[in-house]
Amino acid sequence: MVRNEEARRLAGTALRILAVAAAYYVTGYLGLLERVVVAGAVVTPLWPPTGIALTALLLMGLRIWPGIALGTLLVVASLGRMTPADAGIIAGNTLAPVCACLMLRRSGFRLDLARLRDGVALVFLGALTGMLVSATMGAGSLVGSGLLPPSRFWGAWAAWWAGDAMGVLVVTPLLLVARRARWPRDVPGSRWAEAAALVTVAAAVTTLVTSTRMSLLFLVFPVLIWAALRFRLAGAAPCVLFMSVLAVVAATHRAGPFAHHGLFAVMVNLQAFNGSAALTALLLAALTTEQQNTLRRIHQACDELTEVVARLTPGDSARRWPPDRPG
Repeated sequence: MVRNEEARRLAGTALRILAVAAAYYVTGYLGLLERVVVAGAVVTPLWPPTGIALTALLLMGLRIWPGIALGTLLVVASLGRMTPADAGIIAGNTLAPVCACLMLRRSGFRLDLARLRDGVALVFLGALTGMLVSATMGAGSLVGSGLLPPSRFWGAWAAWWAGDAMGVLVVTPLLLVARRARWPRDVPGSRWAEAAALVTVAAAVTTLVTSTRMSLLFLVFPVLIWAALRFRLAGAAPCVLFMSVLAVVAATHRAGPFAHHGLFAVMVNLQAFNGSAALTALLLAALTTEQQNTLRRIHQACDELTEVVARLTPGDSARRWPPDRPG
């Protein structure tokens, strides 16, 4: 019996590792469709596998880290002949989400992202700090192996770090909210109409601002605020992903507001837009959720207090608490 339980546990872990590796490779393949060469290194402005890896570690535990390493190996192998620098890249891409996961756990991070502190932790610990590891080890490995001149280290490092950090900011919140998604019940028709209007406006505005050569990217922020305030993370996270993907496609093809700009200016503008959009949506959604939860607890405490008062004064049933407002 003990051996059977151990065998099932090992088999379950192995399946999870393979699933993580497959998800990492598939999203990595999709991310490489819009790759660019920055300072001699192949990078992507948005690297979804980092979000996949961090989410998998948060949900399934650190034991699935071999899946991240295997997925990275498959992605690197798909680019061509392996080099000694690839060992450092694989190690960095594996250690970065592991370090981010450990820091988030130490900070008391909660997977429901229902508090502002959870959103802040994901931004500054999971994305901005954790991805320093992959960028440093990846760009350092290229310099150490002679594939990248030392003078171009910081350019490659910055592009690498930004792409990995954006993968966490865009993908991880979406996956965390998707795991708790349930088909809503008893939702009024007006709510469905508002959701449909949000989708329509988000698609129209994002298509417009990423196709015109005028600098109108700021127009997406009212839409993100609408999504975060009214639908919280469930509405804000898909909007951010959709907007970021369209912006990345426009930037890599030098279209819309990214036309007639050098590669460095394009990457700076793109990452500034993606980062601002993700930060606005994530933190505002977390703040809204925290406030609504606080209000719900206050109402619950008032209801409990009303029950206690009613029990203490059973003969005074005509009096109500809280009293009705005049008028």
